[in-house]
Amino acid sequence: MADAKKKSPHPIDCHVGSRVRMRRMMIGMSQDKLGEQLGLTFQQVQKYEKGVNRIGASRLFHISKILGVPVQFFYDDFGDEAELSLGFAEGEPGALPSSGSEFMDLLSTPEGVQLCKSFASIKDPQVRRKIVDLVRTLAAGET
Repeated sequence: MADAKKKSPHPIDCHVGSRVRMRRMMIGMSQDKLGEQLGLTFQQVQKYEKGVNRIGASRLFHISKILGVPVQFFYDDFGDEAELSLGFAEGEPGALPSSGSEFMDLLSTPEGVQLCKSFASIKDPQVRRKIVDLVRTLAAGET
């Protein structure tokens, strides 16, 4: 019976939490700062971000206002794998990353957020293309 009490987080709770984390990191906000604005500890924010604790509707609405996104943002890209991969690969062979979940995993890291912000600030399309080619070459060398 002890196993029945220990439940895994629901996939939607994990997804919503990861989207909270991604957006928080995108704007450079700490867990402490978000918790402070919500009247919570950073530990509670961690639990929300991991999906361990479910975020209630009113709290999610408050988080959306703090992070400057609509509530729908936290549910975007949740669905089956075929839906998640649309728009990421763009039909190009060897496109990076190869699936929506890998893309979201990348954006959930501090390095991924920094990489995306820095890459987006490059205005020259030729330079951007060369960077993509470089990353593709480096990634191919690891396999």
